[in-house]
Amino acid sequence: MFHRLIEKQTVFKGKKVQLEVHRLVNEETEREFRRELVVHPGAVVILPFLADKVLLIRNHRYAAQATLIELPAGTLEKGEDPMNCAGRELLEETGYLAGRLKPLASFFSSPGILTEKLYAFAAYDLEKKVAALEDDEEIEIMPASFDEAIEMIRTAEIIDAKTIATLLLFDKFHRDRT
Repeated sequence: MFHRLIEKQTVFKGKKVQLEVHRLVNEETEREFRRELVVHPGAVVILPFLADKVLLIRNHRYAAQATLIELPAGTLEKGEDPMNCAGRELLEETGYLAGRLKPLASFFSSPGILTEKLYAFAAYDLEKKVAALEDDEEIEIMPASFDEAIEMIRTAEIIDAKTIATLLLFDKFHRDRT
């Protein structure tokens, strides 16, 4: 099924996202319909390994009105390579520089309404540097064993989708191959 864009209206344009309303036509049935999209440049999520621990973070999230346990993550800048973004965000949020980054997977966070594609990386050979949090970030590093992190998914201590997806992807497809 192919849809052709007839008209696109930008309703809101912000620093990280914009809201668009698309008018489309189904090329087979010629029926018209609308889609509301949140356009996002994409993001990265990083699974950092430090000795026998993974570095989780406690991150206050205004939209969720809660402090969540997450993996470090961040938004791609215009034209930025996801691997470069992963290294930058890891350093900014945790103060660790990765000696090696390994791509794990990419996935859409909520493709029904959001264009955001996430790129997941594992980070190894970490070297302590200095964190550079943004003014509005409230982040605390929370080291845990990998098995503890997986258990936090089961007990609903970790409820952030990108963190859940990345931990489970690594556990299922990469854990025994590193």
